[in-house]
Amino acid sequence: MKKKYLTAIAAALTVTLLTGCQETPKDSIVKQKGVDNMQGYESASGTLREMINAPERYKNQATYENGALVIDTDAEVILPDAESINTYKVTAEEVTQEMIDKVTNAFFDGAKFYHAFTYGQRTKEQYQAEITRLKQYKAEGNLDPYEHGKDENGELYFDIDEVIARDEQELADAPDEIIKEEVKPSFGLEYMDGKGEEAEKMVNEHEFYGVAETAQGVYGYTINGPEISADVKFTIEKRRDDVPDPMEFQTWQEGRYLIDGKWDGYSGVPEEKIKSYMGISYEDAKKAAEEIIDKLGYGWEIQDWDYAVFRHGEGNVTEENILDGGYLFYFTRVLDGVPVTFTDSYGGALEDMDSTLIPWSYERCEIIIGDDGLQRAEIYNPYQVEGMQAEQVKLMDFDSIIKIYEQMMEVSNADIAEFEAQRIFHVKKIKLGYSRIYDPNVDNHTGILVPVWDFFGGFDSEMDGQKSENTGEHSKQSFLTINAIDGTVIDRELGY
Repeated sequence: MKKKYLTAIAAALTVTLLTGCQETPKDSIVKQKGVDNMQGYESASGTLREMINAPERYKNQATYENGALVIDTDAEVILPDAESINTYKVTAEEVTQEMIDKVTNAFFDGAKFYHAFTYGQRTKEQYQAEITRLKQYKAEGNLDPYEHGKDENGELYFDIDEVIARDEQELADAPDEIIKEEVKPSFGLEYMDGKGEEAEKMVNEHEFYGVAETAQGVYGYTINGPEISADVKFTIEKRRDDVPDPMEFQTWQEGRYLIDGKWDGYSGVPEEKIKSYMGISYEDAKKAAEEIIDKLGYGWEIQDWDYAVFRHGEGNVTEENILDGGYLFYFTRVLDGVPVTFTDSYGGALEDMDSTLIPWSYERCEIIIGDDGLQRAEIYNPYQVEGMQAEQVKLMDFDSIIKIYEQMMEVSNADIAEFEAQRIFHVKKIKLGYSRIYDPNVDNHTGILVPVWDFFGGFDSEMDGQKSENTGEHSKQSFLTINAIDGTVIDRELGY
């Protein structure tokens, strides 16, 4: 179920992503991309700042398309604390039981694990509680308590009478209490699909769905392993019992959208108010997160952070539907003092729906810590660093990178007026760090960590009479990624 309060932003972002996939123009100062460019990087001497001659801040404002497109850049220029930058070959780490055990032990010391299919079975008490709650909604005249809306014929998607009838039928055969099946987190676990004589034994060959009981609480634990691609994802989330109605939509929401954004009359939530939900200090939360992630041994370090709030119910996030808060930390790999730059992009997208390529998404690690410990964590696609590909590579000077940035921001948004009355970009941060690139036509398990420039910010837009604003002050969205060695433009969504 999509978050309604992000609809305007998502629609605007779609325009940016679609326009950003254009071929590099023939008369552009940007070089064409190709697999050959990934191999022949030159070495250089001197300090990093001497090589690129970068200022501490860069400011410029440019207007295009008769005022429909404005690029307002007032950005801090952030360099890694390093004398030089190398490139590294990386591969997708093989997903083995050893990897699963490593992640499991890092997060769940001393826990007991149970099969989610048996643990999630509903009891008579739970069915009865839901029936009572739905009948109460109906008595109050609330026939759409979860705001699912209506179809094209004006009929409610959520049929409250049908759900009550189904629950009453299920109630008769529901157990008084669940029978928990203890398991070891691994692939290949069996489960029964269906009921009675129609039940069929199935096997999760590439997935694990479990529940972990710990001294700190109960957690859902899911592993989505590689089947065709190299991608693997570990998801850990603490189960909560403080949501008024467990059928309500509920999720952790990044604070930056609420602080920086306004849309359709919604003015977000002030930072000071969000801080009031943090029942733990930043320092204590950071220490707790690092203690967990250090156990993995990947050399990941915190590169960025955000507030996170736990909300329930549909619609925009308000002070009334926030139940809890925590700190969200973004970890990335660091090599020789140079971090992989964290962005909102997951990589691994396809150029079009007809593509037959098998993509490979980025390595990522995100973790939320609240006043009662770990709340949520996601780990994607750990890399295996195979070795240095080129030492002390020569980087393009900052002025040359900026020329590419300003040209490509104009080119990639040249048709913005077809979709929006106006788009004003606010670029607030320019950062040099690593990104992984690869060529899915050649090998979708192998890539190179190369230095890139990312341009972060937000934007104001007006579309179909609706306005949205985002200052970009806390943004993790990179509008443009430029290879710092050869000036090629990298599509963050594709990963090359």
